[in-house]
Amino acid sequence: MTEHVQRNYVKIWAMLCALLVVSILGPLIGIRMLTVITAFGVAIVKAFLVAKHFMHLDIEKRWVAYVLLAMIGFIVVMFAGIAPDVMKHDGLRWENTAAKEAVRSGGGAVAGGHR
Repeated sequence: MTEHVQRNYVKIWAMLCALLVVSILGPLIGIRMLTVITAFGVAIVKAFLVAKHFMHLDIEKRWVAYVLLAMIGFIVVMFAGIAPDVMKHDGLRWENTAAKEAVRSGGGAVAGGHR
């Protein structure tokens, strides 16, 4: 059986808190693309830290990592299949007039209709 490695959980927790602060303060800058990039970057780093240190994936059998990678692959395939339909503003028997108007006015579509 593999010996459990001593971990510094307080240090990892502090890093997660710092990343939380970055993800909260990011939108205050006002640059939309920078906010999106930092939000997803911070989310990926936080997910990695949690999976590695708190879920102990590094001490599991190798097939657990393969299953995790397969699930991430399924998520990518699902997103690739759904995203083109979600991003459309009209279809065969429907039309999203609110999204079209938001694009026309330059505001962009926002979830829930709020900014």
